[in-house]
Amino acid sequence: MVAGAGGLAGLVLLTASPAEAIAITVPASATLPNAVTGTPTLSAHLGTVTVTAGGLVAPGFTATVSATVFKTGAGSANETIEKSSISYWSGPATSSSGLSSTQPGQLTALVAQDLSVARPAFSGTGLLLSISASWNPTIVVTLPSAVIAGTYSGTITHSAA
Repeated sequence: MVAGAGGLAGLVLLTASPAEAIAITVPASATLPNAVTGTPTLSAHLGTVTVTAGGLVAPGFTATVSATVFKTGAGSANETIEKSSISYWSGPATSSSGLSSTQPGQLTALVAQDLSVARPAFSGTGLLLSISASWNPTIVVTLPSAVIAGTYSGTITHSAA
């Protein structure tokens, strides 16, 4: 409260909360095609990833992607595909909403990045209220020459902040 000559007057400060609401939806699973002996690489789309960010002013997000090694059997050296052999490219936005600017992490296969470390997948900034972006990323797995046949499992993780 502020005291003035005419008595008491209320003082109200309006502030925008810096907290934003960010949500991400990802496919439950994806399957790479089977490889025949001598196949150097496998690739597949992972399915649609969508990030939504909301805030009173300038909502935004940065999505990242990471991976585990892919293993079969006991996970010996010849039963493991290392993260450096797994490449990712986001491709362009398949849809977006709100007054926003979105940027893919890797627009084309020519700039695909290996997932030996977490990589940027997509980002977006907006003017007001709520924005979203969706994309259908591709992974490319380079098969080591000594890899043995089997069904390999691994995890690709998308997160957003």
